[in-house]
Amino acid sequence: MTPRHATPQTAARLALLMDPREEGWPSMDLVGEALLAGLAAHPSEVHATAVRPDMPAVLRRLPRAGARNAAFNADRLLTRFGLYPGRALLARGRHDAFHVVDHTYAQLVHALPASRTGVYCHDLDAFRSVLEPRREPRPAWFRAMARAQLAGLERAAIVFHSTQAVRMELLAHGLVPESRLVWAPYGVSPEYRPVPTPGAPDASEAVLAPLGGRPYLLHVGSAIPRKRLDVLFAVFAALRARYPELRLVQQGGALNGTQRAQVEALGIGDALLQPPRQERATLAGLYRRATAVLVTSEAEGFGLPVIEALACGAPVVASDLPVLREVGAEACTYCPVGDVPAWVESVTALLAGHDTQPSREARLTRASRFTWSAHARTVLDAYLRLLGASTP
Repeated sequence: MTPRHATPQTAARLALLMDPREEGWPSMDLVGEALLAGLAAHPSEVHATAVRPDMPAVLRRLPRAGARNAAFNADRLLTRFGLYPGRALLARGRHDAFHVVDHTYAQLVHALPASRTGVYCHDLDAFRSVLEPRREPRPAWFRAMARAQLAGLERAAIVFHSTQAVRMELLAHGLVPESRLVWAPYGVSPEYRPVPTPGAPDASEAVLAPLGGRPYLLHVGSAIPRKRLDVLFAVFAALRARYPELRLVQQGGALNGTQRAQVEALGIGDALLQPPRQERATLAGLYRRATAVLVTSEAEGFGLPVIEALACGAPVVASDLPVLREVGAEACTYCPVGDVPAWVESVTALLAGHDTQPSREARLTRASRFTWSAHARTVLDAYLRLLGASTP
């Protein structure tokens, strides 16, 4: 089946290749689903279809081995490099263009017409073992996987990025010509606002009930190393010594053995609340009720919690990274990466009311600059240009 290209009289058929839900990456789910909803507002220009296979349980069905994390990772690899590329091959003739929502699935480009395929590169972490092996040594099998993903990214006709910091890194490594790069910042979902959304299921009061009304600091993100939960816990322990009523809410991280040991050694286990993953309306409530939101990462591609928190009116203290300054601008307070004393000093000043924090109006104004409708328009325009250029 030969695909037809979009003309001014026909809507472009765009496939959005999204992560399987079983992957468990809320940010990637959000980006794909927000783009799909945004494109739906332009029915005369595009017909967008989600391509999202399930991740079958193959090794996870095996007795004993199936319960192990290695079995889950093996099923992920089978999906990423077997099932999903096969699904992509079947989709080649059904669409005019293809958008890979997550760069860790850039290997799909090998199964698609690269000249009509784009990839959204959220950061370069997945390729770090190939690009900077001394900084991130990995086993040979992992590097082979990363090379396949990176080669797919390099073949793509368009590479989208969320920040200029990611753009500069792509260019510095010589991965993609500048002419193929498109800046498409993320947006803020409608649930993230300074007052609750009428009718939205905000269960934040129930989630926070164990705190008994005590003030809390909030961190939203996974427990992977670059999020620097070790810094978060060390900062909180020092703050709690000064403010015994203070609590810490960490949303989204499953702690490993080392992190659990740190929590125990610091004696903060009774002050740490880790609720299960919440829907956006409830997470917005957590942002609104927080005394401050801390973003302690040592590396980020964008930093969604920064703009989500700002959109809810919450004060944000973030690591002094170029990418977070680009996103948060003057609406956040910044601390040196990993400098626990500096973090303690900044957050103490905030808690004591001695710090000149960006105003609530400044926070809301900054967040208002990021919309999913603008994100979708940018992505759509890029594919319309691509298809127009390829039309005989």
